[in-house]
Amino acid sequence: MTHKSKLVVIGNGMAGARFVEEVIARRGNERFEIVVFGAEPYGNYNRILLSGVLSGQHHPRDILINPLSWYVENDVKLHAGVRVVEIDRAAKLVHGEGDVTESYDQLVIATGSRPFMPPLAGISSNATAGWKEGLFVFRTLDDCDSIMKYAAVVRKVAVIGGGLLGLEAAYGLFKMGLEVHVIHLMSHLMETQLDAAAGEVLKGVLKKMGIHIHLEKVTTAVRGDEQVTGLTFEDGSTLECDMVVISAGIRPNAELARQAGLTVERGIVVGDDLACQGDPDVYALGECAQHRGQLYGLVAPLWEQASILADRLTGCNPQAIYEGSHVSTKLKVMGIELAVMGEKEASHPEDEVVIYSDQAHGIYKKLVVREGRLIGAILLGEGTMTPKVFQAFDRASELPYNRAELLFPLTWEAPPAVLATSLPETARICDCNGVSKGAIVAAIKRGCGTLKQVSDATRAGTGCGSCQNHIQALLEAEAPSTAETLSVRTREKESVMRDS
Repeated sequence: MTHKSKLVVIGNGMAGARFVEEVIARRGNERFEIVVFGAEPYGNYNRILLSGVLSGQHHPRDILINPLSWYVENDVKLHAGVRVVEIDRAAKLVHGEGDVTESYDQLVIATGSRPFMPPLAGISSNATAGWKEGLFVFRTLDDCDSIMKYAAVVRKVAVIGGGLLGLEAAYGLFKMGLEVHVIHLMSHLMETQLDAAAGEVLKGVLKKMGIHIHLEKVTTAVRGDEQVTGLTFEDGSTLECDMVVISAGIRPNAELARQAGLTVERGIVVGDDLACQGDPDVYALGECAQHRGQLYGLVAPLWEQASILADRLTGCNPQAIYEGSHVSTKLKVMGIELAVMGEKEASHPEDEVVIYSDQAHGIYKKLVVREGRLIGAILLGEGTMTPKVFQAFDRASELPYNRAELLFPLTWEAPPAVLATSLPETARICDCNGVSKGAIVAAIKRGCGTLKQVSDATRAGTGCGSCQNHIQALLEAEAPSTAETLSVRTREKESVMRDS
């Protein structure tokens, strides 16, 4: 019997678990004995859909990607709920809580990130030495559970942070019927992804929903003795509230690597082979890894890293290298479609900027063009043309002379089905999972007749969910007879999935 090398993965989040999936897909479990440490007592789940759990649109079981049984079925040893406390590189050992120790031949660190806690006075309770009652962060399923229980008995909540995660938390709480106030340090929402004009459009949409937005507000203290009663701001103003959720950004979990003597700057420094500096048997990927000075917080780059590292370690392509990701993503923010890619501002005198803004209807579209090619785009509030724009960005193809052809359908009547079916087979439909139109059509032709079946077969639509209308359009175009026989209940369920 051939001796198996031992592959240990620290982290069972979206990067670590996806890496294990990629290894198994390459028959890596015939080559490796695979061990995974997961700090949470669950299988792998989709963090992108946590706001749906918060709002009641999803049950926690609905966002599970790999339940605990999956690990058993695939011969993966999972230490669920066991946090790693030390990496001993000299002895090649990983020590977890509860005297759990595993040796390794190759080690992959995928510890992800943690919520950033701003320096606020009044966080702690005098009575318990813990946090005040009513103060939460938003990052895990357990966070969701705690927030939901507390939200059921309060009326008014403040969310500190107007970035993507903060708005997702705010949306979930708003859907629960609470009065929601978003407190943001910067001058516009989602400043990492959006320019100021897009941020203003988004703010207008949220205000129409009934969400209160407070920009350029520096929170200095949490009010109340043992229980949250409000916030104090740097300008001396205050806000009364019953509950506070902090979602003010993330920081890489790199302490284990630093303690083990690995090179850590903002994150764990890795090369193009995703190996840590100075130790060819230790790798890092995901939100904790820093590659060519860059940290990635989006799903698509993390999964690209997982695929490349799996290629290398399984021997499918030992020369595979990671050269960085062409950053682009499709999201749903507060239920609003958003696609962002590349540069959001012109940085050269010759750059061309094309903007369409309709604040009354919550639509903002922007192209940044250099030498006739798309180098950046923001599409907010209307995603009909998103696949076509993504294709132009990914391929760096020559744009039509009339740039409006990239922002609007050729006719006002053109539905998503026409646009989706007119794309080439190589066009990427699901950005989160890198699934092309060709892969989706192939799955439909193999007999996948519903959105769920296509998603199960290809992973398309299992990320943020913003591509599900295009998948449904392809289903209706490629398998009309199957689509027509769907029950009313199935149609209603898939409509909910598209809107979530």
